[in-house]
Amino acid sequence: MSFHWPWALAALLVVPLLLLARWFLNRRRKRNAVTVSSVALIRAALPGRSAWRRRIPVYLFLAGLVALSGALARPQARLSVPSNNTSILLAIDVSGSMCSTDVQPNRLSAAVDAARKFVEGQGDGTKIGLVAFSGIAGLLVTPTTDKDKLLDAIDTLKTARGTAIGQAILTSIDAIAEMNPDVAATGADLGDAAPPAAGDYQPDTIVVLTDGSNTTGVDPVTAAEQAAARRVRVFTIGFGTTTPSQMVCTADQVSGDSFMGGGGFRGGGGFGGGGRGRVQEIDEDALTKVADLTGGQYFKAQDADELNGVLGDLPKEIGLHKENVEISFWFVLAGALLVVTGTGLSLWWNRGPRPAAPRR
Repeated sequence: MSFHWPWALAALLVVPLLLLARWFLNRRRKRNAVTVSSVALIRAALPGRSAWRRRIPVYLFLAGLVALSGALARPQARLSVPSNNTSILLAIDVSGSMCSTDVQPNRLSAAVDAARKFVEGQGDGTKIGLVAFSGIAGLLVTPTTDKDKLLDAIDTLKTARGTAIGQAILTSIDAIAEMNPDVAATGADLGDAAPPAAGDYQPDTIVVLTDGSNTTGVDPVTAAEQAAARRVRVFTIGFGTTTPSQMVCTADQVSGDSFMGGGGFRGGGGFGGGGRGRVQEIDEDALTKVADLTGGQYFKAQDADELNGVLGDLPKEIGLHKENVEISFWFVLAGALLVVTGTGLSLWWNRGPRPAAPRR
């Protein structure tokens, strides 16, 4: 917790000043006390009150003053709150291994279907960008609220050789930097800038969906360090099984270089071919490190239903970011309740004896 006006905490001095004044008045009262012959007579005349009943109202009143004084400093708490300007960069693996049929009809078709549902399920104010990566990574759609544009781009995804997970992360960072002035591009020198506070993430988020391991370009963990330095979270999804299966893609899912053996794709399967693909190994260790390093989370989806579930639950995580929220209202409320309660108890416990009912 922090305070917007910390100098206003000087108002807390009212509490020790009141205690000092109470002590001084009690001392004067004792000095001016009248000697009486019987203390028992005085005790009989006073209402019966235990020591704790005399002190509780005072303590409540003083606690209320402390809370009200703290409210003057405008206390702030760092909370996770929804962002109104969230940008999500969806980076989808289109390496040749996405033609694997261990997920029916193939991994690419299942990923396209899940991505469409993800886009359609977002709020109208959420900006989504699309990055496709194989041996290289390219920004297909800059972050936008135009869902039709995104859906059209998703429907045209084609497989190619290679898997550049690290480059996909860097491309996504640069796309965010174009929209968010608080995020530096990957080529920018961060210099001696102070590291951001832990948990202080940008509202923009990267989601990487891949079915393999990095085969070319920058290492994913190195790219994740770039994202972490900019407080951009990266959520990673490992898609597919380890069961060998045929590589079958339709003609419109294949680009010209898909049969050159990159990205875990084995030639001979073709679009409609009958070859068997080798076991596709997801680099879960690297994907987990990327997520942990950036404050994100790693998910594994072995079929279309699990992938839809993961993408459907993601907005609960990526729609939040840390922000200083003023909580003065709660201090005022607590202080007022304590003061009123203390005053009320004091009046109740110190009320005089009820007058006797008149005799008839």
